[in-house]
Amino acid sequence: MTVPVFEEYEPAIDCTCAGCALRRRTAARAVPVRYGGHPAAHGARRALVLATAAGVVLSCGAAGAAAAAGRTAGAPRADRDPEPLPDTPQGEKGPLKGSGASGPPSDSAVPRKTTRAEIINRAKKWVDAKVPYSMEKYWSDGYRQDCSGYVSMAWNLGTNEWTGSLASYGTRIARADLQPGDMLLFHNPADPSKGSHVTIFGGWTDYTRTHYVAYEQARPKTRKQSTPMAYWSNSDQYVAYRYKGVSGGSPGSGSATAFPGAGQFGPGADNAHVTRLGELLVARGAKRFYAVGPGPVWGEADRRATQAFQQAQGWKGAEADGLPGPDTWRLLTTGTGRDIPPAATGGSPNTSVAFPGRGYFQPGRSNSHVDRLGRQLVKKGYGKHYVSGPDPRWTEADRRNVEAFQRAQGWRGGEADGYPGPETWRRLFA
Repeated sequence: MTVPVFEEYEPAIDCTCAGCALRRRTAARAVPVRYGGHPAAHGARRALVLATAAGVVLSCGAAGAAAAAGRTAGAPRADRDPEPLPDTPQGEKGPLKGSGASGPPSDSAVPRKTTRAEIINRAKKWVDAKVPYSMEKYWSDGYRQDCSGYVSMAWNLGTNEWTGSLASYGTRIARADLQPGDMLLFHNPADPSKGSHVTIFGGWTDYTRTHYVAYEQARPKTRKQSTPMAYWSNSDQYVAYRYKGVSGGSPGSGSATAFPGAGQFGPGADNAHVTRLGELLVARGAKRFYAVGPGPVWGEADRRATQAFQQAQGWKGAEADGLPGPDTWRLLTTGTGRDIPPAATGGSPNTSVAFPGRGYFQPGRSNSHVDRLGRQLVKKGYGKHYVSGPDPRWTEADRRNVEAFQRAQGWRGGEADGYPGPETWRRLFA
């Protein structure tokens, strides 16, 4: 069969920039038109070349490409990658049909059942087929050839999802609980086209758990390779999820989620459980509390970060004392509950009211911390010893009001001496 002339210069239509459009027009004009045979054939062949060239140029608009792919113009496109996309043959371009609209499942939706082995086997199919990366094209199985389309295929979702909707099909888990078939997802809601990506976790490469086997759709084609946890870039923002329909799946992995006991945390504690607590808290938004990162020695950063997480759940008083209990540990290790909100949004300890130190509350001292303490005592109902109201100067009235508050906590003796310490301060500002 003779190859039609237009196929010699037909370009991929992924790029809509002016440079690529010019290159396509130039290539179209450069194709020689071979004359010979019947004159009618000359005209038909020339018309075919010109019509094809015009069609290629006109088809490069974003709206046209989206419509051809069955997508709405302007829909989120979260799976970009800086590497160039090569011109390679594609499979069937039609998206999935007859399986419902793409988007988060309804509350009553029942996820398709699958196994970990089936997820990995599906992921391997694209690796073996060397499926080229594309945000606009679809492989022969109907799934879009970008990273989120790949995970949609591996999880057998029946729809082409994107990084902004995949999380609704999974249950958040701790990275320590990752098992083959789970996913690591980074969605950048501020600008989905910058950095958003998702991979399929294929297992740890060794006992150190610093690298894992990642199945991912990235330029130029589907790949399987050792990848640092959680990814080469934006690592701290990747979140682990387990598909809700995987059989045998559970939020955790046995001993990895078992609470080690209250005795492992608090002043004087020095063990691996403290390190893990800190790592789990950082993954949930507590990075700002640690100056040098989590470690095995319990410190004020651990307490404040834990308290911030507890307060994010809506807990108060003794339930948000900054010391992890079974419920705090369960939410952290299973990846459930609410994340710690950014400092500007409230809902977590504010660094401006962190305990400044005992030296600020002594006879003769005058500073803003004394004034803040007094105002909080009045707010809590312990200001009866003030004659003219709180001010920056430390006075006997301040000491007696603090003592009244301490006694109300059930403290006696040296614990109720009227001078605030970290615990007094924490309870006042809780």
